[in-house]
Amino acid sequence: MWFAGPARLVPEAGRPEALRLGFHLEPGMRVGLFGGSFNPAHEGHAHVAETALRRLELDRVIWLVSPQNPLKSSHETRPLAERMAGARRWAHGSGMIVSDAETRLGSQYTIDTLRVLRARYPGVKFVWIMGADSLATFHRWRGWTQIMREVPVAVISRPWAALKARTSPAARRFAWARLPASAASILADATAPAWVYLTGPLNYASSTALRKRPAKD
Repeated sequence: MWFAGPARLVPEAGRPEALRLGFHLEPGMRVGLFGGSFNPAHEGHAHVAETALRRLELDRVIWLVSPQNPLKSSHETRPLAERMAGARRWAHGSGMIVSDAETRLGSQYTIDTLRVLRARYPGVKFVWIMGADSLATFHRWRGWTQIMREVPVAVISRPWAALKARTSPAARRFAWARLPASAASILADATAPAWVYLTGPLNYASSTALRKRPAKD
């Protein structure tokens, strides 16, 4: 596991603790990157991660807990440590990793995170994972067309989002790069841009609804 620095290759074990990302990846691994605020994490997130792990035949799914979503208010975002702890409660199994890599890297935007991780872990087959609700607003992300060209993307169905997702600017712009759901198991091997939309049993949990729920005494 190496990162091409400006002067030499630096193994992860040789980095200062603050610069380590807390996970070990080997060349050839198939790894899903599941980014979000997880504010708070819930069973719907677990459903998306577990669906991707299974149907894409991934070795790992890394929950990238963002320091602050640029499209959301910081006043509504709970502390990072609290959101990390919540994600760990739902990320079950050895294939799931919860990481604050974006905070450690000082990365605010997904496109920057992807480029750093690809450089840091050459030979790892990364896939970006998102719920259909995120695809509906994907065109608002900085560098969204570059993200589609950086790594394959898996979109997992979410309640009430199917129509908006499938008719979104991103879905229309990259309609030609969409693979059938039956190709999910080979998505990690595909050359970007390539994406799949996976349907299945829906989970209705929502971070927004959970934030609005009255606090218990």
